[in-house]
Amino acid sequence: MATLADSFLADLEELSDNELETIEEEDGDVANMEEDVDGDLADIEALNYDDLDSVSKLQKTQRYNDIMQKVEESMVKGSFTTDEGMVLEDDPEYQLIVDCNALSVDIENEIVIIHNFIREKYRLKFPELESLVHHPIDYARVVKRIANEMDLTLVDLEGLLPSAIIMVVSVTASTTSGKPLPEDVLQKTIDACDRALTLDSSKKKVLDFVESRMGYIAPNLSAIVGSAVAAKLMGTAGGLSSLAKMPACNVQLLGAKKKNLAGFSTATSQFRVGYIEQTEIFQSTPPSLRMRACRLLASKSTLAARVDSTRGDPSGSVGRKLREEVSKKIEKWQEPPPAKQPKPLPVPDSEPKKKRGGRRLRKMKERYAVTDMRKLANRMQFGIPEESSLGDGLGEGYGMLGQAGSGKLRVAAGQSKLAAKVAKKFKERQFGSGGATSGLTSSLAFTPVQGIELSNPQAHAHQLGSGIQSTYFSETGTFSRIKRT
Repeated sequence: MATLADSFLADLEELSDNELETIEEEDGDVANMEEDVDGDLADIEALNYDDLDSVSKLQKTQRYNDIMQKVEESMVKGSFTTDEGMVLEDDPEYQLIVDCNALSVDIENEIVIIHNFIREKYRLKFPELESLVHHPIDYARVVKRIANEMDLTLVDLEGLLPSAIIMVVSVTASTTSGKPLPEDVLQKTIDACDRALTLDSSKKKVLDFVESRMGYIAPNLSAIVGSAVAAKLMGTAGGLSSLAKMPACNVQLLGAKKKNLAGFSTATSQFRVGYIEQTEIFQSTPPSLRMRACRLLASKSTLAARVDSTRGDPSGSVGRKLREEVSKKIEKWQEPPPAKQPKPLPVPDSEPKKKRGGRRLRKMKERYAVTDMRKLANRMQFGIPEESSLGDGLGEGYGMLGQAGSGKLRVAAGQSKLAAKVAKKFKERQFGSGGATSGLTSSLAFTPVQGIELSNPQAHAHQLGSGIQSTYFSETGTFSRIKRT
């Protein structure tokens, strides 16, 4: 029977064997990883970036050739008829259109790669050109036209660039620090330009095919922006489903190019506008309203694309309805504001207006009311001359004052209601409550019944004191305690 120490030693031996196996496996993995890294580095070093075929590989793929062949056959065939009961995703024509949209995106990416290759090669000849001409196709055409020519006055760039850009390019080329390219480098650059132009023509062919099928694939979107713009939007977005999932602010920017104004005014240039500026509605809108129209077209185009992606309305009536809404809104924006009509005067009221009443207004009327004296001074009696302050009709006239027979220029004015209330309150305050009297209290009291009355102000206090004494003292004069229970 094994002891406890022997069992511990056996366990340790097993653990050491397992550790040796794991260490050997890790060493093998590290060796394999080093071999993979060395293989990848060898592949990267084997890539020759001076060779155009190693950079641009799309034109040699089987997918590119198959799609372009199908597109040419469909363009030769012309219009097609489809089964009404067939699902849109199962239609081979629709699948070809989806493949064309994906291929157009790949072509666009391939053109960007070739554009970087051309810039890298032609930077030694004309380094400033890439900052003056931004579009890849325009850049390739200009490079192919200029080639190794140092004097741009001998190169005709008409039709390739705007006249303002041509002038800036000519002036910049006269002061450039570039040098002519070697023949082999120039030949690679020209080949790259030809390949970029070929891919651009293939992209246009694909978009033309998609445009010819837009009435079937996206009837509502085509009703708003037209078949050509709808095909470009779908091609740039990567299909109808991708366009339907895209927000309207991004649809507005599809196809937008970076514009180089070369120091000219930006007042007439439209920024942040893509393919939507090619629509009929946008071109017919006044320049001051084009940005608002562009946002409106982008939002309605997104709604139409969502309807088309679900095949909600194959007839295109929803798209035509949305187009009418856009047209009506733009017409509404252009309407002049309504003329300001002259405001007539209000009809005069024959009846006096109602004024506010109440206690406060009545008091104000009493306070500022015309007195009887002023009423008599403002009144004259017929046939009787009035008295005046200076006599003989000179000075201020007294009117009917003093003509009542008394011979005095004074009228006894009646006491107003407000004064009567104040006097009443004053009397109640003076005679209402009794209490301790001061030494200044008079013994004469004025009462409304008896007139002047001689009274003793200490009588009330004496009566009050006697009542208190009778509470604590009995008639016999003895003090009586009040027992508390």
